[in-house]
Amino acid sequence: MSHCYRRTPVFEINEELFDNAGIRVLIKREDQNHPEIAGNKWWKLKYNIEDALLHNYDTLLTFGGAYSNHIYATAAAACENGFRSIGIIRGEETFPLNDTLSFAKAKGMQLYYISREEYKQKNDPAFIEKLGKQFGRFYMIPEGGTNELAVKGCEEFAEKILSQIEYDYLCLPVGTGGTISGIICGLADNKKVIGVSVLKDGEFLKNVISQRVKNYSGNFYENWSLLTSYHHGGYAKVTKELMAFIEEMHLKHKLPLDRVYTAKMVWAMYEEIKKGIFERGSTLLLFHTGGLQGSSSSPNHLEKKSS
Repeated sequence: MSHCYRRTPVFEINEELFDNAGIRVLIKREDQNHPEIAGNKWWKLKYNIEDALLHNYDTLLTFGGAYSNHIYATAAAACENGFRSIGIIRGEETFPLNDTLSFAKAKGMQLYYISREEYKQKNDPAFIEKLGKQFGRFYMIPEGGTNELAVKGCEEFAEKILSQIEYDYLCLPVGTGGTISGIICGLADNKKVIGVSVLKDGEFLKNVISQRVKNYSGNFYENWSLLTSYHHGGYAKVTKELMAFIEEMHLKHKLPLDRVYTAKMVWAMYEEIKKGIFERGSTLLLFHTGGLQGSSSSPNHLEKKSS
C-alpha cells in the first residue's frame, strides 16, 4: 500500500487482579498503525491491494454490515491507492448514515444495499456474476477481508513483529477467522494463541480456522484455542456490563476499546484470569485490532451508537 506501516507500541496494563494472579498483561496497540486503515485491516488488505494493482484492476468491491470495520478500511485503502470502490451493505439504507458509512461514502465508496436474505448469497458464483453485470470488472475482497492473501499478511505480522515480543499467550478477537489463521501460521507453534469469538454460536469457527490454517500452511497446529462464550449477545451486540467495562478501561488506563471486537476480547481475558486459567509467571499479549473509527472516547457516545 502507498503509505508505510507505522510501528506501534506495547503497553503494560497494571491491575491488582493481575498481581494477585502472578501474571503480566501487555497490549499491542496495533490500532495505531495507520490513521484510517488501522489494526489487523492493514495487514489483511496489504496483499489484496498489491494483487489488484498487479492485475490492473481499477475497482474494489467488498461486503459488510453497516458498522463494518472492513468497509471503512477498504474505502480508505481504495481512495489512498487510486481505486474506485463499491460496498455491498447488508440491510436497508438508514438516514442519517452512521459514522462508518459516512466515512466510506466520503472516500468515494459507492454503497449498494441488499436484504439480509440476499446477502447470504455473497459467496454464490451466480450472485457474483450478477454483480459483475451490474458494476463491470472489479477485484472482489470477501466479507471481513478474509482470503488467502489476508492470511499471508497476518502471517507476516506474526513473523516480523509478534515473534519479537516476549510473552506466553497471544490473545485476539475473532470474527471471520482470517487474522487468527495467519497468526497461527506465522507463530508456528512458538507461542500459544487464544481467540475470542465475537459471534454468537461461534463454535463453527474452530473448524473454519483449522481448515484455513491447513490449506495455507499444510500444518495442523495445536497451539491455539477459541473461546466462544464472551460474545455479549452476538456480533455488534453489547450489554450494559460491557459498556461499563469500556468506560472503566478508558478512565482507568486511557485505553480505548471498540465494542464489537477488542472490548469483548479484553473482557474475556479478565474473566479467564479471575478463573485462574493462566499459570503464575505467565505473560499475556493482547492484540488491539483497531475498530475505533467513528467512536468518541466518550462511553456515552459509544452507548448511543450501540442502541
